[in-house]
Amino acid sequence: MSDSQEPDKGEGVAPVGGVAVIQEYLKTLPGMSGVYRMVNARGDVLYVGKAKNLKKRVTSYTRLVNQPNRTRRMIMETAAMEFVTTQTEVEALLLEADLIKRYKPRYNILLRDDKSFPHILLTGEHSFPQVLKHRGAQSLPGDYFGPFASVWAVNETLATLQRAFLLRSCTDAVFASRTRPCLLHQIKRCSAPCVGRIDEDEYRVSVGYARAFLGGGSRKIQDHFAARMQVASDAEEFEQAAAYRDRIRALTRIQAHHGINLQGVGEADAVAVHQAGGQTCVQVFFFRAGASYGNRAYFPSHARDDGPEAVLEAFLGQFYAKVPPPKLILVSHTPPNRALLAEALSLRAERMVRLMHPQRGGKRDLINHALVNAVDALERRMAESASQRRLLEGLAQALDLDGVPGRIEVYDNSHVSGTEAIGAMIVAGPEGMMKKAYRKFNIKGAAKDGSDGFTPGDDYAMMREVLKRRFSRALKEDPDRSGGQWPDLVLIDGGQGQLGVTLEVFTELGIDGVDVAAIAKGPERDAGRERIFRHGHKPLSLAPRDPVLFFLQRLRDEAHRFAIGTHRNKRSKTLVRSLLDEVPGIGPKRKKALLHHFGAAKAVAEAGRTDLEAVEGINTSTANRIYEWFHETEQ
Repeated sequence: MSDSQEPDKGEGVAPVGGVAVIQEYLKTLPGMSGVYRMVNARGDVLYVGKAKNLKKRVTSYTRLVNQPNRTRRMIMETAAMEFVTTQTEVEALLLEADLIKRYKPRYNILLRDDKSFPHILLTGEHSFPQVLKHRGAQSLPGDYFGPFASVWAVNETLATLQRAFLLRSCTDAVFASRTRPCLLHQIKRCSAPCVGRIDEDEYRVSVGYARAFLGGGSRKIQDHFAARMQVASDAEEFEQAAAYRDRIRALTRIQAHHGINLQGVGEADAVAVHQAGGQTCVQVFFFRAGASYGNRAYFPSHARDDGPEAVLEAFLGQFYAKVPPPKLILVSHTPPNRALLAEALSLRAERMVRLMHPQRGGKRDLINHALVNAVDALERRMAESASQRRLLEGLAQALDLDGVPGRIEVYDNSHVSGTEAIGAMIVAGPEGMMKKAYRKFNIKGAAKDGSDGFTPGDDYAMMREVLKRRFSRALKEDPDRSGGQWPDLVLIDGGQGQLGVTLEVFTELGIDGVDVAAIAKGPERDAGRERIFRHGHKPLSLAPRDPVLFFLQRLRDEAHRFAIGTHRNKRSKTLVRSLLDEVPGIGPKRKKALLHHFGAAKAVAEAGRTDLEAVEGINTSTANRIYEWFHETEQ
């Protein structure tokens, strides 16, 4: 066969698989910048890519020769393509990051951790501003400082602000209702503006100090406090001098945690990449206002042949799609499209953003520090993964499974005398507990009097409802089990009865190929004497010190913890529901007005029509509606 007849070049023979699909799109595809999506027959997005020239980039997918195996598989799975043209390549890069974040395509390099970062907020609509931890959209008025890498870093800084500047952290409602100082004032963490222990002007000065501290002026504030301490000491006002001494100690304490030289670094992120064993750790350190705001490790999903530069570029695009980029980003490797990426981040931040790969000096020391942490984090993760794999292999051997389970689902129920019943599902796999996959089920089938549905407290019926809902949905959404959401092993907290219920549900739904086991506590619920039940097998008891038994106990206890916690949260919400929540036409504003006027929902229920009309926002018709609601309800 001559070169012109080779199938890989798409000439001389009919194109096969996804190549034919791609070639059809090339007929009308423009030669301009944009973003393309490759989609499989089920409608799942396989890959999102950007291109300076869409026609040239997509044409490359019609030649299978020299393509990596992973890319070949992606091309062969492609059943359709979608395109969005852009004015510039920068716009394409930004759109690509947004679409990857939205669709999470399996063939892209993925940043899977989508947790938001906490900030510190100095509120702006009160005479005595509040300092608090804030996460989410920055829609409240005030000044935001961050991001902080962890809640721990925020809490440390908040504690410093309270010790050094005595700012309040209570809500406006608590502030308005105080008649005497709270405990925070007693332990010298609040100046008690709620009861007039400090006037508005003096408090505003403290707020200014806090704002300057968070903005990088900690050294000037320390010097100022030191001067005030000396003046107080010279005047023999020793109590006042001691107060300034405590403030200086608080500021010094937070600075002592930095551990690295931040001179010349105002606002920057240090991003370091380390690869080993086909895995990657990206370590991000946050520096704001000359202070360290902590660090966080990420483990992106990618192909084994993706190098650190490619992983870093994909990471930066996706990471700064949700986090405002700082003025300077220090990187351990140079991204392939460094200039383009810097321009895109500048466009997103609406100001200049620089990408720097430092070679020497203090900035290089920061990158080296981040690299050391990346190496340590990846080594820990790989060691934990190896240990987890050994446990999964041991579990497969102990339970006589056909293969090592890649996804284990554990189910448990929680209720109090049948009320507020909750079903819980936790998931574990080769990387440990998969908390994003946890699910809770509000059990609906139990009737309070047993006349409809099943009897409250019927554990078998509750488990049957949970499993039917879970796997009926799985059959509907992923019938061919290709979405990675089907378990290899279902583990039930219970004994032979719970095992039988599970098998009945699977038979009813026509599900096979999923292993099922139930783990029951030993006599007198003694941990270490559990028995494991499987269909067609004798009950199994593992040795008390068997690591597989500890693993099973950990899975069961995690399911129990999640079920109990979910049930407690639901019960708490039910207990705090007000009687006013049931009254038609009473929204949050009127409810608040009624509670402020009467003090409690019970008092509202006992009030007369005239008393109700006296409340701001309650007219005659509304007062009549409220009165009739409570009195008719009582009849």
